[in-house]
Amino acid sequence: MCGFIGFTNTISNADSVLGTMLDKIKHRGPDAEGKYVDDNIALGHRRLSIIDVSDAGNQPLYSEDGKLILVFNGEIYNYKTIKAELIKKGYKFKTQTDSEVLIYGYREYGEKLLEKLRGMFAFIIWDKENKSIFGARDFFGIKPLYYAQMGKTFMFGSEIKSFLCHPDFKKELNTDALENYLSFQYSPCAETFFKGVYKLPPAHCFTYKNGKLEIKRYWEVKFTPDEKPELDEWVNRISDTFHDSVKAHKIADVEVGSFLSSGVDSSYVAAIADVDKTFTVGFGSEERYNEIGWAKEFSEAINIKNYNKVISPEEYWNILPLIQYHMDEPLADPSAVALYFVCNLASRSLKVALSGEGADEIFGGYNVYSDPGSTFYDKLPIGLRHGIASIVSKLPAKRGLNFFVRKGRTVEERFIGNAYMFSPKERKELLKIKTNAPDPTVITKPFYNKVKDKDDVTKMQYLDLHMWMTGDILLKADKMSMANSLEVRVPFLDKEVMALAEQIPTKYRVSHKSTSDGMKYTTKYAMRMAAKKDTPPSTAKTAVKKKLGFPVPIRVWLKEDGYYNIVKTAFTGKAAEKYFNTDKLVELLDNHRLGKGDYSRKIWTVYMFLVWYDVYFGKV
Repeated sequence: MCGFIGFTNTISNADSVLGTMLDKIKHRGPDAEGKYVDDNIALGHRRLSIIDVSDAGNQPLYSEDGKLILVFNGEIYNYKTIKAELIKKGYKFKTQTDSEVLIYGYREYGEKLLEKLRGMFAFIIWDKENKSIFGARDFFGIKPLYYAQMGKTFMFGSEIKSFLCHPDFKKELNTDALENYLSFQYSPCAETFFKGVYKLPPAHCFTYKNGKLEIKRYWEVKFTPDEKPELDEWVNRISDTFHDSVKAHKIADVEVGSFLSSGVDSSYVAAIADVDKTFTVGFGSEERYNEIGWAKEFSEAINIKNYNKVISPEEYWNILPLIQYHMDEPLADPSAVALYFVCNLASRSLKVALSGEGADEIFGGYNVYSDPGSTFYDKLPIGLRHGIASIVSKLPAKRGLNFFVRKGRTVEERFIGNAYMFSPKERKELLKIKTNAPDPTVITKPFYNKVKDKDDVTKMQYLDLHMWMTGDILLKADKMSMANSLEVRVPFLDKEVMALAEQIPTKYRVSHKSTSDGMKYTTKYAMRMAAKKDTPPSTAKTAVKKKLGFPVPIRVWLKEDGYYNIVKTAFTGKAAEKYFNTDKLVELLDNHRLGKGDYSRKIWTVYMFLVWYDVYFGKV
C-alpha cells in the first residue's frame, strides 16, 4: 500500500515542489520515497512495502527500456498468474513485486489489462515515447485517485492535500459540494469540496495527452439473478468463493491480521483467514456501544488473540481535526473515528489487516433493504399509497404516521443511500448562501436508470454500491488506515465474489421468512448461512446478530454540557456565520439537548464540515 503524486511539468523547481507534495502523504508510505522528474512530467511515490520488501520494489518503477514509468497504490492479487503469461510472451522481470505486472501488462494489453486484474488499485503510467498519461482506479473504488487541471498543469494523486503545495493550485471552496453533503453526509459528486478537483470514479480509467483528458468506464456491476439453484447451493458457492478470496487477499511478505466486531462480516473474515491477531475498539461499557466482549469471546472460540481498546470521549473529540485532515473532504460518519483507532491499534504490530467492508452492499445487508415488500401495505397500488401519503403529510407530527409517508413514495423518490440527513427544503433553510447544487434525486437518477427494470432491493443495493460505499465506507477505510501506515484489505470486494453475488436471487439476499431453527434472517440471508457453516457452533449467534457497525454515542455526548458547548461555539463561529443561518443551527442543537428529537446525526453533519473547514480554510 502506498501513495503517489504527479503533475505535468510547467515549473522550474519541479523537484523541490514534488518533494514538498510527497511530504504531505508520507503516512501512506513511510518505508521509501522515490521521484522521477523530466521536462514533461514529475512523478513521486511513497512506499509501504508489503510484497517484495527489498529496495527493488521501490517506485517509480521503470520498464526494461525505460520508456514506461509507473506509480501505483494497491495490491494485485492475481499478479503471479498474469506474470506467468507475460513471461511466456518474452517479458523479463527484475522484481518480485505485483507492480511490475502493470507495466508489462499495459504494454502487452493496453487498456484491456484492467479486465485481467484482480485487486485494489490506483495507478499512473507515463509513456515517455507518446508523452501520454494512463491512469486507472479499481472496480469498487477501494483506492482513491484525484485529479485537477490548474492552469497549464494537470495534477493527480492519492490525496488532495498534496495538491495544495503546488504553485499553480488555486484553493477555492466548492459550495455546491457543501449543499450536496448536507443531504448525503459525504461528498457524492465527481467534483470535490475543492473547486476544480475531481475524483476518478471507480471502474474508470483515463488517458491524458496534449492537454486533453479522456475518461472511460471499463467494468460494470450487473445483477442477473439465477432462480434455479436452491439455497443450499448458493450457500456452498458463497463459502467456496469467499474462501478463495480470503486466501488471495492474504498474499503478502509481512504478517496479516484482521479487524473484528460483533457483526457477521468481520467475524466471517476472521474465522477463515487463519490469522494470529484480531483488533477491536469500543466505547464505555454498554454493549450497544462496545463490541469488545463479543470480539474477545469469538477470538477465543477460533484460537486467536484479540487486541482491543476502549476509546474515551476525550480521545474521540480531541482527534476530530486530525480525522478531517486525513479525509481531505468532510465526512460526517461518526464511525470514522473508531476506525482510526482500530487501525492505530493494529499498526503497532503489523502492516496489513483484513476487514469486512462491502458485504452489506453486495449481499444485501443493510436493515433498510428489508423495508420494500415487508408489509401488507406494500401490496396496495402506488397511486393509492401516494394519495394517503399526501393527506398524512399534512397532519400534525405523530408517531407512526411517517410509515404512510414513506410507503407513499417510490424507492427512487425516497432513497438516496444509507444516510439522508437534510432534505432539499431543510438545507436551503439552513444555508445562508445560494448554490447551484442539484436535488439529491438528480444525483441518484443516473444510477437508478441503469437498474430501472430491477426490484427495489436491487435498486437500493446498486445505488449504495456506487455512491454510499465509495463515498463513505471505502473513503474512511482508505484514509483512516493510511493515516496509520496500515494496509486494509477487503475480501468481500473481490471481482469473483461480486460475479457470484450478482446471480443470487433477491429472496436469498433479503428474506422475510423464519428459518427452521426459529431464527428470522432478513438481510444477507444466504451469506449469513455460509458464515454460520464456516464458523464454530459456539459462535453461531454472530451470524444472526443485528448489525451495529462501530456504534458511537454522539447522541448522548451532545446532551452533556462540555460537548454541547464545543459544538455551540462552532455553530456561532465565523465559518458558521459565513455559510449558515446560525440561529437554525443553535435551535437544532438545543432541541436535541431538550429531547425534542434525536438530531445528533444532523448536528454532526454540520459540525464535521466546520471542523474540516477550519483545518483547510481556517487556521490550517
